[in-house]
Amino acid sequence: MAEEEKTSTVPARAMVVMAHPDDAEFGVAGTVAKWTAGGSEVVFVLGTSGDKGSDDPEMTSEKLVETREREQLAAAKVLGVKTVEFLRFRDAELMPDLNLRLAITRMIRKYKPDALICQDPTFRWGGQEYINHPDHSAMGEATLAAVFPSARDRLTFPQLLAEGLEPHKVREVFVGMSKEADVWIDITDSFDTKLKALAEHRSQIGDWDPEPMLRRWSQDSAAEARFKRFPGADDMALAESYKYFKLD
Repeated sequence: MAEEEKTSTVPARAMVVMAHPDDAEFGVAGTVAKWTAGGSEVVFVLGTSGDKGSDDPEMTSEKLVETREREQLAAAKVLGVKTVEFLRFRDAELMPDLNLRLAITRMIRKYKPDALICQDPTFRWGGQEYINHPDHSAMGEATLAAVFPSARDRLTFPQLLAEGLEPHKVREVFVGMSKEADVWIDITDSFDTKLKALAEHRSQIGDWDPEPMLRRWSQDSAAEARFKRFPGADDMALAESYKYFKLD
């Protein structure tokens, strides 16, 4: 079966689960903007509120949480995302343990997404200049465990049943920025929206212009899709890549 037949073009309900404010905007916001424009209801779930992400000696974690949550809400609005859930685990201390898995499972059962985007738990570094943040790996690991089997199985986390949250099966999983990508989504028409959303994270972006880097990433993803003869890739100028799972 061809890849274009396997994947939903626009899921009715989708969830994006990331470790920090701005993670979605850097990695998957083109896809999110495309989906919301097509009528998808997208929920963001953030593991932390980025309370460590500042070099300002006058900044406190409490103030930074307020700033970064406000920025994330503004970015979500640009992307057409109406709901953002902040789990408020401590930044730089995420662990893929049962507490985090339970929190994500609760979100999945609450919102019942058809499709879910998460981070790649296997990605540790890139080239000679980037070490992946451990929170990204932890969030990806906990999210995949929440999707399968925790959100699905009635007897897992019985406290959720007591909360009125019935089991839910996520049908499609998109693992973002994976080195084992096998699905690409065309973001040529939503790339500018991605940039506008990222620009809302002023505490992190500052005077830096991320457009050249993000455009290069997106061009490279589109080129990889063409090299692997992914259906429709010849028409992709810019793309976001995913390791894709279609679950029964």
